[in-house]
Amino acid sequence: MIIYRNPKREVWPDIIARPRLNLTQLNDTVATVLADIKARGDEAVREYELKFDKAALTSLAVSEQEMDEAEQLVSNELRDAIILAHHNIKVFHISQRFVGQKVKTQEGVVCWQKSVAIERVGLYIPGGTAPLFSTVLMLATPAKIAGCKEIVLCTPPNSEGKVNPAILMAARIAGVSKIYKIGGVQAIGAMAYGTETVPKVYKIFGPGNQYVMAAKQQVSLDEVAIDMPAGPSEVCVLADDTANAEFVAADLLSQAEHGIDSQVLFITTSEAKLNEVQKEVERQLQQLPRKEIAAKALDNSRYVLVNSVDEMMALSNAYAPEHLILQVKDYEQLAERVVNAGSVFLGAYACESAGDYASGTNHTLPTHGYATAYNGVNLDSYCRKITFQHLTEDGIRHIGRAVELMAEAEQLDAHKNAMSVRIRAINK
Repeated sequence: MIIYRNPKREVWPDIIARPRLNLTQLNDTVATVLADIKARGDEAVREYELKFDKAALTSLAVSEQEMDEAEQLVSNELRDAIILAHHNIKVFHISQRFVGQKVKTQEGVVCWQKSVAIERVGLYIPGGTAPLFSTVLMLATPAKIAGCKEIVLCTPPNSEGKVNPAILMAARIAGVSKIYKIGGVQAIGAMAYGTETVPKVYKIFGPGNQYVMAAKQQVSLDEVAIDMPAGPSEVCVLADDTANAEFVAADLLSQAEHGIDSQVLFITTSEAKLNEVQKEVERQLQQLPRKEIAAKALDNSRYVLVNSVDEMMALSNAYAPEHLILQVKDYEQLAERVVNAGSVFLGAYACESAGDYASGTNHTLPTHGYATAYNGVNLDSYCRKITFQHLTEDGIRHIGRAVELMAEAEQLDAHKNAMSVRIRAINK
Protein backbone atom coordinates (compact mmCIF):
# COMPACT_ATOMS: atom_id res chain seq x y z
CA MET A 1 0.00 0.00 0.00
CA ILE A 2 0.95 3.65 -0.37
CA ILE A 3 1.03 5.86 2.73
CA TYR A 4 0.26 9.59 2.61
CA ARG A 5 0.82 11.84 5.61
CA ASN A 6 -1.07 15.14 5.65
CA PRO A 7 -1.26 15.38 1.85
CA LYS A 8 -2.07 18.71 0.23
CA ARG A 9 -5.32 19.06 -1.70
CA GLU A 10 -3.55 19.00 -5.05
CA VAL A 11 -2.41 15.43 -4.25
CA TRP A 12 -5.94 14.19 -3.57
CA PRO A 13 -6.67 13.23 -7.20
CA ASP A 14 -3.77 10.76 -7.01
CA ILE A 15 -5.09 9.33 -3.74
CA ILE A 16 -8.63 8.73 -5.00
CA ALA A 17 -7.60 7.46 -8.45
CA ARG A 18 -8.70 3.91 -9.26
CA PRO A 19 -6.46 1.46 -11.13
CA ARG A 20 -6.93 1.96 -14.87
CA LEU A 21 -6.22 -0.57 -17.56
CA ASN A 22 -6.05 -0.30 -21.33
CA LEU A 23 -9.35 -1.92 -22.26
CA THR A 24 -9.15 -1.56 -26.03
CA GLN A 25 -8.28 -5.20 -26.68
CA LEU A 26 -10.74 -6.38 -24.01
CA ASN A 27 -13.58 -4.40 -25.58
CA ASP A 28 -12.76 -5.78 -29.02
CA THR A 29 -12.85 -9.34 -27.66
CA VAL A 30 -16.16 -8.70 -25.90
CA ALA A 31 -17.72 -7.19 -29.02
CA THR A 32 -16.71 -10.23 -31.08
CA VAL A 33 -18.24 -12.67 -28.60
CA LEU A 34 -21.45 -10.65 -28.32
CA ALA A 35 -21.86 -10.49 -32.09
CA ASP A 36 -21.39 -14.24 -32.31
CA ILE A 37 -23.98 -14.89 -29.59
CA LYS A 38 -26.44 -12.60 -31.38
CA ALA A 39 -25.90 -14.40 -34.67
CA ARG A 40 -25.74 -18.04 -33.58
CA GLY A 41 -27.55 -18.24 -30.24
CA ASP A 42 -27.30 -21.46 -28.24
CA GLU A 43 -24.66 -22.98 -30.50
CA ALA A 44 -22.28 -20.12 -29.87
CA VAL A 45 -23.06 -20.10 -26.14
CA ARG A 46 -22.14 -23.78 -25.83
CA GLU A 47 -18.89 -23.24 -27.74
CA TYR A 48 -17.86 -20.38 -25.45
CA GLU A 49 -18.79 -22.39 -22.37
CA LEU A 50 -16.44 -25.11 -23.55
CA LYS A 51 -13.71 -22.57 -24.32
CA PHE A 52 -13.92 -20.40 -21.20
CA ASP A 53 -15.49 -22.61 -18.50
CA LYS A 54 -14.23 -25.96 -19.88
CA ALA A 55 -17.79 -27.29 -19.68
CA ALA A 56 -19.26 -29.46 -22.45
CA LEU A 57 -22.98 -28.83 -22.04
CA THR A 58 -25.81 -30.77 -23.62
CA SER A 59 -28.37 -28.57 -21.88
CA LEU A 60 -27.97 -24.94 -20.84
CA ALA A 61 -30.87 -24.97 -18.39
CA VAL A 62 -30.55 -26.20 -14.81
CA SER A 63 -33.03 -29.02 -14.30
CA GLU A 64 -35.35 -29.53 -11.35
CA GLN A 65 -33.37 -32.68 -10.54
CA GLU A 66 -30.18 -30.61 -10.29
CA MET A 67 -31.98 -28.20 -7.97
CA ASP A 68 -33.00 -31.10 -5.73
CA GLU A 69 -29.47 -32.52 -5.75
CA ALA A 70 -28.02 -29.15 -4.78
CA GLU A 71 -30.33 -28.93 -1.80
CA GLN A 72 -28.86 -32.17 -0.46
CA LEU A 73 -25.31 -30.83 -0.83
CA VAL A 74 -25.87 -27.70 1.24
CA SER A 75 -25.56 -28.13 5.00
CA ASN A 76 -28.59 -27.39 7.16
CA GLU A 77 -26.58 -24.72 8.95
CA LEU A 78 -25.77 -22.86 5.73
CA ARG A 79 -29.34 -23.28 4.52
CA ASP A 80 -30.61 -21.67 7.72
CA ALA A 81 -28.13 -18.81 7.28
CA ILE A 82 -29.38 -18.21 3.73
CA ILE A 83 -32.99 -18.24 4.95
CA LEU A 84 -32.17 -15.70 7.67
CA ALA A 85 -30.40 -13.42 5.19
CA HIS A 86 -33.28 -13.73 2.72
CA HIS A 87 -35.75 -12.75 5.44
CA ASN A 88 -33.82 -9.61 6.36
CA ILE A 89 -33.30 -8.58 2.73
CA LYS A 90 -37.00 -9.13 2.07
CA VAL A 91 -38.10 -7.09 5.08
CA PHE A 92 -35.85 -4.17 4.16
CA HIS A 93 -36.86 -4.09 0.50
CA ILE A 94 -40.59 -4.46 1.20
CA SER A 95 -40.30 -1.20 3.16
CA GLN A 96 -39.29 0.53 -0.09
CA ARG A 97 -42.63 -0.03 -1.85
CA PHE A 98 -43.87 3.08 -3.61
CA VAL A 99 -47.17 4.60 -2.58
CA GLY A 100 -48.44 7.05 -5.18
CA GLN A 101 -50.97 9.79 -4.67
CA LYS A 102 -53.11 11.88 -6.99
CA VAL A 103 -52.10 15.54 -7.06
CA LYS A 104 -54.33 18.40 -8.24
CA THR A 105 -51.93 20.88 -9.86
CA GLN A 106 -54.75 23.16 -11.03
CA GLU A 107 -58.52 22.99 -10.86
CA GLY A 108 -59.47 20.26 -13.31
CA VAL A 109 -55.90 18.97 -13.70
CA VAL A 110 -54.95 15.81 -11.77
CA CYS A 111 -51.58 14.01 -12.10
CA TRP A 112 -50.23 10.86 -10.49
CA GLN A 113 -47.63 8.11 -10.76
CA LYS A 114 -47.91 4.33 -10.73
CA SER A 115 -45.01 1.98 -10.06
CA VAL A 116 -44.93 -0.89 -12.57
CA ALA A 117 -42.48 -3.80 -12.41
CA ILE A 118 -40.11 -4.52 -15.30
CA GLU A 119 -41.60 -7.65 -16.80
CA ARG A 120 -38.41 -9.56 -17.64
CA VAL A 121 -35.09 -9.13 -15.82
CA GLY A 122 -31.80 -10.98 -16.04
CA LEU A 123 -29.51 -11.68 -13.11
CA TYR A 124 -25.83 -12.48 -13.50
CA ILE A 125 -24.18 -14.34 -10.62
CA PRO A 126 -20.37 -14.78 -10.71
CA GLY A 127 -19.17 -18.28 -9.95
CA GLY A 128 -15.38 -18.16 -10.26
CA THR A 129 -12.95 -17.98 -7.36
CA ALA A 130 -15.82 -16.90 -5.08
CA PRO A 131 -19.29 -18.15 -6.11
CA LEU A 132 -21.52 -15.31 -4.90
CA PHE A 133 -24.69 -17.06 -3.81
CA SER A 134 -25.41 -14.06 -1.58
CA THR A 135 -25.84 -11.98 -4.75
CA VAL A 136 -28.70 -14.27 -5.78
CA LEU A 137 -30.57 -13.09 -2.67
CA MET A 138 -29.64 -9.45 -3.25
CA LEU A 139 -30.91 -9.43 -6.84
CA ALA A 140 -33.76 -11.93 -6.87
CA THR A 141 -35.47 -10.88 -3.63
CA PRO A 142 -36.34 -7.32 -4.71
CA ALA A 143 -37.23 -8.60 -8.19
CA LYS A 144 -39.86 -10.90 -6.65
CA ILE A 145 -41.16 -8.17 -4.35
CA ALA A 146 -41.43 -5.74 -7.27
CA GLY A 147 -43.50 -8.28 -9.19
CA CYS A 148 -41.21 -9.00 -12.16
CA LYS A 149 -43.03 -11.71 -14.14
CA GLU A 150 -39.93 -13.42 -15.50
CA ILE A 151 -36.59 -13.66 -13.70
CA VAL A 152 -33.72 -15.22 -15.65
CA LEU A 153 -30.53 -16.17 -13.81
CA CYS A 154 -27.23 -17.03 -15.48
CA THR A 155 -24.18 -18.33 -13.65
CA PRO A 156 -21.09 -20.22 -14.87
CA PRO A 157 -20.83 -23.98 -14.29
CA ASN A 158 -17.70 -25.85 -13.30
CA SER A 159 -15.85 -28.06 -15.78
CA GLU A 160 -18.28 -30.89 -15.00
CA GLY A 161 -21.25 -28.74 -16.00
CA LYS A 162 -22.48 -28.29 -12.44
CA VAL A 163 -23.54 -25.05 -10.78
CA ASN A 164 -22.39 -24.31 -7.24
CA PRO A 165 -25.08 -25.87 -4.99
CA ALA A 166 -25.31 -22.85 -2.68
CA ILE A 167 -26.20 -20.67 -5.70
CA LEU A 168 -29.02 -23.06 -6.60
CA MET A 169 -30.19 -23.24 -2.99
CA ALA A 170 -30.30 -19.44 -2.74
CA ALA A 171 -32.19 -19.28 -6.04
CA ARG A 172 -34.80 -21.72 -4.80
CA ILE A 173 -35.25 -19.83 -1.52
CA ALA A 174 -35.56 -16.53 -3.43
CA GLY A 175 -38.08 -18.03 -5.85
CA VAL A 176 -36.06 -18.17 -9.08
CA SER A 177 -36.66 -21.14 -11.37
CA LYS A 178 -35.20 -20.14 -14.77
CA ILE A 179 -31.49 -20.79 -14.25
CA TYR A 180 -28.92 -21.28 -16.98
CA LYS A 181 -25.36 -22.61 -16.89
CA ILE A 182 -23.77 -19.72 -18.70
CA GLY A 183 -20.97 -17.46 -17.53
CA GLY A 184 -19.08 -14.38 -18.60
CA VAL A 185 -19.71 -12.40 -21.76
CA GLN A 186 -21.78 -15.18 -23.28
CA ALA A 187 -24.27 -14.94 -20.38
CA ILE A 188 -24.71 -11.21 -20.88
CA GLY A 189 -25.16 -11.71 -24.61
CA ALA A 190 -27.68 -14.51 -24.16
CA MET A 191 -29.85 -12.41 -21.83
CA ALA A 192 -29.50 -9.25 -23.94
CA TYR A 193 -30.32 -10.79 -27.31
CA GLY A 194 -32.18 -13.95 -26.37
CA THR A 195 -31.35 -17.40 -27.74
CA GLU A 196 -33.33 -20.53 -28.53
CA THR A 197 -33.14 -21.40 -24.81
CA VAL A 198 -32.56 -18.15 -22.92
CA PRO A 199 -35.32 -15.50 -22.95
CA LYS A 200 -34.40 -11.95 -23.93
CA VAL A 201 -34.72 -9.64 -20.91
CA TYR A 202 -35.30 -5.91 -20.56
CA LYS A 203 -32.73 -5.16 -17.86
CA ILE A 204 -29.60 -6.98 -16.62
CA PHE A 205 -28.35 -6.89 -13.05
CA GLY A 206 -25.27 -8.23 -11.33
CA PRO A 207 -21.54 -7.90 -10.77
CA GLY A 208 -18.72 -9.55 -12.65
CA ASN A 209 -15.16 -9.24 -13.88
CA GLN A 210 -13.97 -6.66 -16.40
CA TYR A 211 -15.23 -8.74 -19.32
CA VAL A 212 -18.71 -8.96 -17.82
CA MET A 213 -18.75 -5.25 -17.04
CA ALA A 214 -17.64 -4.40 -20.59
CA ALA A 215 -20.31 -6.70 -22.01
CA LYS A 216 -23.03 -5.07 -19.91
CA GLN A 217 -21.98 -1.61 -21.03
CA GLN A 218 -21.87 -2.64 -24.68
CA VAL A 219 -25.31 -4.25 -24.76
CA SER A 220 -26.74 -1.27 -22.88
CA LEU A 221 -26.03 0.95 -25.88
CA ASP A 222 -28.77 -0.53 -28.04
CA GLU A 223 -30.37 -3.66 -26.60
CA VAL A 224 -31.10 -3.66 -22.88
CA ALA A 225 -30.89 -1.59 -19.71
CA ILE A 226 -28.36 -2.40 -16.98
CA ASP A 227 -28.37 -1.78 -13.24
CA MET A 228 -25.35 0.54 -13.17
CA PRO A 229 -21.83 0.99 -14.54
CA ALA A 230 -19.37 -0.66 -12.21
CA GLY A 231 -15.77 -1.58 -11.69
CA PRO A 232 -13.74 -3.52 -9.11
CA SER A 233 -15.05 -3.53 -5.54
CA GLU A 234 -13.76 -1.06 -2.93
CA VAL A 235 -14.00 0.11 0.68
CA CYS A 236 -13.07 3.28 2.53
CA VAL A 237 -12.59 3.16 6.31
CA LEU A 238 -12.52 6.34 8.39
CA ALA A 239 -10.99 6.02 11.85
CA ASP A 240 -10.07 8.24 14.78
CA ASP A 241 -8.02 7.38 17.86
CA THR A 242 -10.95 5.42 19.37
CA ALA A 243 -11.07 2.90 16.51
CA ASN A 244 -10.37 -0.79 17.06
CA ALA A 245 -7.30 -1.52 14.91
CA GLU A 246 -8.09 -5.24 14.71
CA PHE A 247 -11.58 -4.46 13.39
CA VAL A 248 -10.26 -1.90 10.89
CA ALA A 249 -7.65 -4.31 9.54
CA ALA A 250 -10.24 -7.07 9.21
CA ASP A 251 -12.52 -4.73 7.25
CA LEU A 252 -9.73 -3.68 4.90
CA LEU A 253 -8.73 -7.28 4.24
CA SER A 254 -12.32 -8.47 3.79
CA GLN A 255 -12.49 -6.11 0.84
CA ALA A 256 -8.99 -6.84 -0.46
CA GLU A 257 -9.69 -10.57 -0.79
CA HIS A 258 -12.40 -9.93 -3.42
CA GLY A 259 -9.86 -9.71 -6.21
CA ILE A 260 -6.47 -8.38 -7.20
CA ASP A 261 -8.12 -5.27 -8.69
CA SER A 262 -10.03 -4.41 -5.51
CA GLN A 263 -9.02 -1.27 -3.66
CA VAL A 264 -9.04 -0.16 -0.02
CA LEU A 265 -8.64 3.35 1.32
CA PHE A 266 -7.92 3.98 5.00
CA ILE A 267 -8.19 7.56 6.28
CA THR A 268 -7.37 8.49 9.86
CA THR A 269 -6.68 11.50 12.04
CA SER A 270 -4.33 9.48 14.27
CA GLU A 271 -0.69 8.69 13.46
CA ALA A 272 -0.67 6.03 16.17
CA LYS A 273 -3.78 4.38 14.72
CA LEU A 274 -2.27 4.38 11.22
CA ASN A 275 0.81 2.51 12.46
CA GLU A 276 -1.29 0.14 14.56
CA VAL A 277 -3.61 -0.72 11.67
CA GLN A 278 -0.69 -1.22 9.31
CA LYS A 279 0.87 -3.81 11.64
CA GLU A 280 -2.48 -5.51 12.21
CA VAL A 281 -3.12 -5.82 8.47
CA GLU A 282 0.23 -7.54 8.00
CA ARG A 283 -0.51 -9.93 10.87
CA GLN A 284 -4.00 -10.87 9.67
CA LEU A 285 -2.93 -11.10 6.04
CA GLN A 286 -0.68 -14.05 6.78
CA GLN A 287 -3.66 -16.02 8.13
CA LEU A 288 -5.85 -15.68 5.03
CA PRO A 289 -6.29 -18.55 2.54
CA ARG A 290 -6.64 -15.87 -0.18
CA LYS A 291 -3.65 -13.88 1.06
CA GLU A 292 -1.99 -13.74 -2.38
CA ILE A 293 -5.09 -12.11 -3.87
CA ALA A 294 -5.45 -9.74 -0.91
CA ALA A 295 -1.76 -8.80 -1.01
CA LYS A 296 -2.01 -7.80 -4.68
CA ALA A 297 -5.13 -5.76 -3.96
CA LEU A 298 -3.27 -3.93 -1.19
CA ASP A 299 -0.79 -2.74 -3.83
CA ASN A 300 -3.65 -0.59 -5.20
CA SER A 301 -4.54 0.73 -1.76
CA ARG A 302 -3.76 3.84 0.25
CA TYR A 303 -3.40 4.78 3.90
CA VAL A 304 -3.91 8.49 4.51
CA LEU A 305 -3.21 10.55 7.64
CA VAL A 306 -5.12 13.85 7.67
CA ASN A 307 -5.16 16.82 10.01
CA SER A 308 -8.84 16.94 10.91
CA VAL A 309 -12.24 15.28 10.75
CA ASP A 310 -13.25 17.88 8.16
CA GLU A 311 -10.44 16.76 5.85
CA MET A 312 -11.29 13.12 6.47
CA MET A 313 -14.90 13.65 5.38
CA ALA A 314 -13.96 15.81 2.41
CA LEU A 315 -11.51 13.19 1.11
CA SER A 316 -14.06 10.40 1.58
CA ASN A 317 -16.73 12.32 -0.32
CA ALA A 318 -14.26 13.04 -3.10
CA TYR A 319 -13.47 9.31 -3.32
CA ALA A 320 -17.18 8.31 -3.37
CA PRO A 321 -16.59 4.76 -2.11
CA GLU A 322 -18.75 1.74 -2.77
CA HIS A 323 -18.58 0.87 0.94
CA LEU A 324 -17.87 3.45 3.65
CA ILE A 325 -17.14 2.41 7.23
CA LEU A 326 -17.15 5.04 9.99
CA GLN A 327 -15.12 3.70 12.92
CA VAL A 328 -15.16 6.97 14.81
CA LYS A 329 -16.53 8.13 18.14
CA ASP A 330 -19.07 10.56 16.63
CA TYR A 331 -20.21 8.32 13.77
CA GLU A 332 -23.81 9.60 13.86
CA GLN A 333 -22.66 13.18 13.32
CA LEU A 334 -20.28 12.17 10.55
CA ALA A 335 -22.99 10.11 8.88
CA GLU A 336 -24.95 13.30 8.31
CA ARG A 337 -22.01 14.66 6.34
CA VAL A 338 -21.78 11.73 3.92
CA VAL A 339 -22.60 12.95 0.42
CA ASN A 340 -21.11 10.28 -1.86
CA ALA A 341 -21.16 6.59 -0.92
CA GLY A 342 -22.87 3.38 -1.95
CA SER A 343 -23.55 1.95 1.51
CA VAL A 344 -22.45 3.27 4.91
CA PHE A 345 -21.56 1.24 8.02
CA LEU A 346 -21.71 3.03 11.35
CA GLY A 347 -19.66 2.22 14.43
CA ALA A 348 -17.21 -0.48 15.42
CA TYR A 349 -19.60 -3.41 14.98
CA ALA A 350 -21.09 -2.57 11.57
CA CYS A 351 -18.65 -4.45 9.37
CA GLU A 352 -19.01 -4.51 5.60
CA SER A 353 -19.63 -8.25 5.81
CA ALA A 354 -22.94 -7.60 7.56
CA GLY A 355 -24.23 -5.65 4.57
CA ASP A 356 -22.68 -8.10 2.13
CA TYR A 357 -24.73 -10.96 3.56
CA ALA A 358 -27.44 -10.59 6.11
CA SER A 359 -28.27 -7.17 7.60
CA GLY A 360 -30.88 -6.54 4.90
CA THR A 361 -29.35 -3.77 2.76
CA ASN A 362 -28.37 -4.54 -0.81
CA HIS A 363 -24.72 -5.23 -1.62
CA THR A 364 -24.98 -4.48 -5.36
CA LEU A 365 -23.50 -0.99 -5.26
CA PRO A 366 -21.88 1.66 -7.49
CA THR A 367 -18.09 1.48 -7.68
CA HIS A 368 -15.29 3.41 -9.39
CA GLY A 369 -16.61 6.75 -8.15
CA TYR A 370 -20.08 6.27 -9.63
CA ALA A 371 -21.58 6.79 -6.16
CA THR A 372 -21.47 10.49 -7.03
CA ALA A 373 -24.43 9.87 -9.35
CA TYR A 374 -25.78 6.34 -8.81
CA ASN A 375 -27.32 4.47 -5.90
CA GLY A 376 -27.14 0.78 -5.22
CA VAL A 377 -29.78 -1.72 -6.31
CA ASN A 378 -33.09 -1.25 -4.52
CA LEU A 379 -36.75 -1.99 -5.17
CA ASP A 380 -37.07 0.93 -7.58
CA SER A 381 -34.32 -0.64 -9.73
CA TYR A 382 -36.90 -3.22 -10.82
CA CYS A 383 -39.72 -0.77 -11.45
CA ARG A 384 -40.70 2.05 -13.75
CA LYS A 385 -42.78 5.02 -12.70
CA ILE A 386 -45.52 5.68 -15.23
CA THR A 387 -47.19 9.09 -14.99
CA PHE A 388 -50.91 9.65 -15.55
CA GLN A 389 -52.95 12.80 -15.93
CA HIS A 390 -56.60 13.67 -16.36
CA LEU A 391 -57.96 17.02 -17.52
CA THR A 392 -61.53 18.27 -17.42
CA GLU A 393 -62.98 21.32 -19.19
CA ASP A 394 -61.98 23.35 -16.13
CA GLY A 395 -58.46 22.06 -16.57
CA ILE A 396 -58.38 23.29 -20.16
CA ARG A 397 -59.58 26.69 -19.00
CA HIS A 398 -56.82 26.91 -16.39
CA ILE A 399 -53.80 25.78 -18.44
CA GLY A 400 -54.92 25.82 -22.06
CA ARG A 401 -53.76 29.32 -22.97
CA ALA A 402 -50.36 28.74 -21.30
CA VAL A 403 -49.90 25.59 -23.36
CA GLU A 404 -50.75 27.45 -26.56
CA LEU A 405 -48.29 30.26 -25.84
CA MET A 406 -45.44 27.89 -24.94
CA ALA A 407 -45.99 25.69 -28.01
CA GLU A 408 -46.13 28.75 -30.26
CA ALA A 409 -42.90 30.08 -28.75
CA GLU A 410 -41.19 26.76 -29.54
CA GLN A 411 -42.61 26.90 -33.10
CA LEU A 412 -44.47 23.62 -32.63
CA ASP A 413 -47.76 24.54 -34.28
CA ALA A 414 -49.26 21.05 -34.13
CA HIS A 415 -48.72 21.04 -30.37
CA LYS A 416 -50.53 24.37 -30.11
CA ASN A 417 -53.37 23.12 -32.30
CA ALA A 418 -53.95 20.02 -30.15
CA MET A 419 -54.84 22.37 -27.31
CA SER A 420 -56.55 25.02 -29.46
CA VAL A 421 -59.16 22.59 -30.83
CA ARG A 422 -60.13 21.71 -27.26
CA ILE A 423 -60.36 25.33 -26.20
CA ARG A 424 -62.66 26.06 -29.16
CA ALA A 425 -64.78 23.00 -28.36
CA ILE A 426 -65.49 24.07 -24.78
CA ASN A 427 -66.12 27.69 -25.76
CA LYS A 428 -68.88 26.87 -28.27
